[in-house]
Amino acid sequence: MARPEAHRRGDYPHSREIATRWMDNDAYGHVNNVVHYSYFDTVVNDWLIRRGLLDVERGAIIGLVVETGCHYFDSLTYPETVTAAMRVAHVGNSSVRYEVALFGEGKDRAAAQGHFVHVYVDRESRRPASLPEAWRLALATLTP
Repeated sequence: MARPEAHRRGDYPHSREIATRWMDNDAYGHVNNVVHYSYFDTVVNDWLIRRGLLDVERGAIIGLVVETGCHYFDSLTYPETVTAAMRVAHVGNSSVRYEVALFGEGKDRAAAQGHFVHVYVDRESRRPASLPEAWRLALATLTP
């Protein structure tokens, strides 16, 4: 499979800033690769919670991560404000594929980009649950 080109900020309809922390850096002086996934998780779940879609404590459905992937193009570091951007690539019956990119401070080319797939399940049974119409309408605003 060919390596993708780094995306641009304008390729994503939603973004939020995340301040890096001292502990995010590794021994090589840049944000460790596992922290990138934390930023992915933050931008996706922050968006869902702020729109009133996901109630992590009492909601009938919750999202379970079933797949992730990332390509790295440039380093992020502390101190820096990273822009985490997201879009929706696919909405299934009970799943959503989010595409996420991380941009270094003042940069238009992604330092890292990848995907994050949630399967939404019933909180109690942990069986796949159809996405409610309100979710579908909100997610459509993130589809390019």
